[in-house]
Amino acid sequence: MKAVVWSLAGLLLVTAGLGAVVIWQNSYNIREERVTLRHGGDALDGVLATPKEGRGPYGLVVFVHGDGPVDATHDTFYRPLWESFARAGYASLSWSKPGVGGSSGNWLDQSMEDRADETMDAISWARQRPDIDSRRIGLWGASQAGWVLPKVAARTPGLRFVIAVSPAVNWQQQGRYNLLAQMREDGASAEQVETALRRRETTLQLLCRGASFEEYRAKTGDTQGMTADRWRFISKNYTADATADLRAIRGAPVLLILAGRDINVDVTDTETAYRKLLQAPGPQVEHYPDATHSLVKHGVEHSEVRVTLTALFAPRALFASGFLADQRRFLDHVDDHSKGEAA
Repeated sequence: MKAVVWSLAGLLLVTAGLGAVVIWQNSYNIREERVTLRHGGDALDGVLATPKEGRGPYGLVVFVHGDGPVDATHDTFYRPLWESFARAGYASLSWSKPGVGGSSGNWLDQSMEDRADETMDAISWARQRPDIDSRRIGLWGASQAGWVLPKVAARTPGLRFVIAVSPAVNWQQQGRYNLLAQMREDGASAEQVETALRRRETTLQLLCRGASFEEYRAKTGDTQGMTADRWRFISKNYTADATADLRAIRGAPVLLILAGRDINVDVTDTETAYRKLLQAPGPQVEHYPDATHSLVKHGVEHSEVRVTLTALFAPRALFASGFLADQRRFLDHVDDHSKGEAA
């Protein structure tokens, strides 16, 4: 009986200890304020994360999400980044997409132009805050944000910087690359690849002539998870291309972050385009050879057990080595350069 009691006591102590570790590892050196942003008729549920030290005014990193129904914290995925930026003296602003969390609307109704306008409204809101330094506002965005960041940067005088993580340049080219890379990773046969490419060509033809979702479904049969809302979203955005907007960016330093194990975006194509299209001195480019599209370590992301345990016990270690620190150093460099120019 005593042995059973001691075993139970030991188990409780271990459980309590592990719980304490989880709480400690998922506590961040930032203050979070719930805020409400407005764009058009939508009220967007947001978070302003500021450094715990001081009262500002702080520089600001405005977050632009990738694809999907992303909430303000990206299911807490953003918090290690917010903490890293706070160490550089920057606040972070993020909001749930329309129709996600407490935000009204439907993100699938948006074009990339709509997303850019929404981001510019967020910047205008932030510039009215006394705890935000309006001269030190920049953008951070991932994946689909590759079509949003350049639009905002090209239209926003005085933007401090742009951090582009795994961005694509051309929607259709990115889609083809992703299809082939995913099928290659899944071990698809040559016949399966050919079938998928024919299906893709049919889909593009339907999009080009403005076909309805019902016609798409009738022509392709298996819709593979496509919904009427998603079809409408793709119809608005399948011609997206960042080329002209990248050419129009003036003065904002750009940090381009690329993953070596990215099957969503052709990073070689993206780097070539950014180096060709951005004005001198061009982008600062950082490569992370063993990172996936989300900049998570490949070995972690591809193991359900490892990704769960890492997220619980060491969330900062989810990311590729150097990813957090390199962005913080980039912000330090931007600030140092601006101080030098002012002097």
